[in-house]
Amino acid sequence: MARKTLTHAEVDRKLDGFAAEPERFEALTRAWITSLERRGTDLEISDPSSWRRPAATAAPQRASNLDQLRHDVDRIVILDREAEAQLARRVEFARWRLEAVRGPAAADGEADALEGVGWLASTWTKGTRGPDLPSEKVMRRAAELHSLRTEMVERNLYLVLINVERYAHTATNRHDLVQEGSAALFRAVDGFDWRRGLLFRTYAVHWLNQAFRNYLYNFSNTVRVPVYLQKALRQIHQAQIKLGNPAATHEELAATADLTPNLVESALGAARSSYSLDAELGGDGGNGNRLRDLLVAEDDGPYDTGLEDVSLEQGLGKAMERLSDREQLVVGMRFGIGRDRESTLAEVAAELGVSVERVRQIQVRALAKLNTPALRRELDPFLN
Repeated sequence: MARKTLTHAEVDRKLDGFAAEPERFEALTRAWITSLERRGTDLEISDPSSWRRPAATAAPQRASNLDQLRHDVDRIVILDREAEAQLARRVEFARWRLEAVRGPAAADGEADALEGVGWLASTWTKGTRGPDLPSEKVMRRAAELHSLRTEMVERNLYLVLINVERYAHTATNRHDLVQEGSAALFRAVDGFDWRRGLLFRTYAVHWLNQAFRNYLYNFSNTVRVPVYLQKALRQIHQAQIKLGNPAATHEELAATADLTPNLVESALGAARSSYSLDAELGGDGGNGNRLRDLLVAEDDGPYDTGLEDVSLEQGLGKAMERLSDREQLVVGMRFGIGRDRESTLAEVAAELGVSVERVRQIQVRALAKLNTPALRRELDPFLN
């Protein structure tokens, strides 16, 4: 017997009726979902071409990826207020259907209910089957939800291209910002509540700006500076402008910016710039000399441990200082530290006049003492 497929128009008529009583919308919809699941009714999955206009003009032959995206987004039909509310109700309807077939575990949290929806949808579309995959019904419901979420995101991609221009003055790659914004639209779809009477774009812009700012905070510097320090730096720069003194003391800046002197000192220390070793001195009009030319060691070899912040010998020395004399002897002999070769447990036992098991115990205890975050930081550069 062929399974019945419910069209979006049929769903909208039913949900529009339920929406007339917002306080009962969820109860009425979930009851209808139970009836649909009992009858084995599926939901229509739209073809993405159904919300795209035919291309008025061909894309430029040598267009950049961003220009090609703009050309494709221009073809997408933007939703009006009523159609947007209907699509939002369909998304909520499909989410509740997925929760219903996944069981009580899916109701523990919205994030859990949406986990892996895109992967399940693509797996179902490809016809992949396997013992570790959910049932056919769960994968079908995931595909229905993913299709509706994708439609809402694609119909609002123009918001990403509009708002990304606000960050055009930064050195960040626009393609990365567009990618962050597109992912943020999915989060906006999952949190949007059509009952509040807001347009989706009003809600989504908040998520877009948050995604753009987080990306700038996390990736605009070569070395990542914590967000709280970057925010403190903004206040410090405003304080410097207010004081009219770029060389103001930490105490003056702290008083003006309402920060602690320690935070001001940490923020200014984190604001150090990074430079490429291959950068030419004097900018584009330089004489060809590069920054790395100033850092060449004066000896004949290409490498000098004096250029390192911490040498391997210094790092091991600090580590061994934490051990007792017997533990230092055991670790030194076992791993050949300061010796010509490594020694076996039996050789170390003969040297100390104890059993092999006792040597093993001393070694385990010594290595446990060395397994600390501070010592790992000392030795990490030499372990990669």
